[in-house]
Amino acid sequence: MPTVASLRVYPVKSLDPLSLDAVDVNNGALRHDREYAIVDEEREFVNGKREPALHRIRSRYDPERRELSVREHRDDDWATFSMDAERGALNAWLSDFLDYPVSVVRDASGGMPDDTAADGPTVIARETAAEMAGWYDGIDTAEMLRRLRPNVVVEAGEAFWEDRLYADRGSVRQFTIGDVEFEGVQPCQRCVVPTRDPDTGAETADFQATFVERREATLPEWADRDWFDHYFRVMVNTRIPEASWGNVLHVGDAVELGDSRSDAP
Repeated sequence: MPTVASLRVYPVKSLDPLSLDAVDVNNGALRHDREYAIVDEEREFVNGKREPALHRIRSRYDPERRELSVREHRDDDWATFSMDAERGALNAWLSDFLDYPVSVVRDASGGMPDDTAADGPTVIARETAAEMAGWYDGIDTAEMLRRLRPNVVVEAGEAFWEDRLYADRGSVRQFTIGDVEFEGVQPCQRCVVPTRDPDTGAETADFQATFVERREATLPEWADRDWFDHYFRVMVNTRIPEASWGNVLHVGDAVELGDSRSDAP
């Protein structure tokens, strides 16, 4: 039976992940996931899609102390800021790094996901990342996971197992992980972020073209092809029904497939 291999949240949208052994469901999302985001003077997100320089920031977050530490890639010195008392100093550090004014905002009620219609954790099999890493020279499984930025990584025994976790366009696939109920909505449509080196932001030559060619060639028979108007899709977007809010996911939890049901309003 597939089991959870790792759990990752991204406390600051577009910065580095925080790996956890257990995490509770906070209003449909994993607690701390995209709780903070960087915005410009017009309050628009400054994220990895828009700003490649963010790839060069290393970060680590202490959820108990509510402190964020940041440094530039290959720098040795960390700068640490209280997210409560020193937000202004953090804003200054980020603004200096990016060379234009930005600030950090917070939404503790469920974070700031890209997909607000399928705002639950993203799910992928570790074997999928391993298979995809083999499509490129110099990319290993760990780097591929950094590029794809999933929340839940499952040890499943086969690549693209997660394509079992959604149904057709009018339905959702029900499944459970431990005590948490999920609805698998769709295969995730990828943006420019996976095409870049996660440490430097440099574009990887022919990343998207290779991805599309190999994804189409290896699409498993259990994937619903109706979703694949293009093949730059991998990982699964989900929702967590309200009945499971407050429940806890753990590394090692089993994943059990359920039935599909209509997603009509």
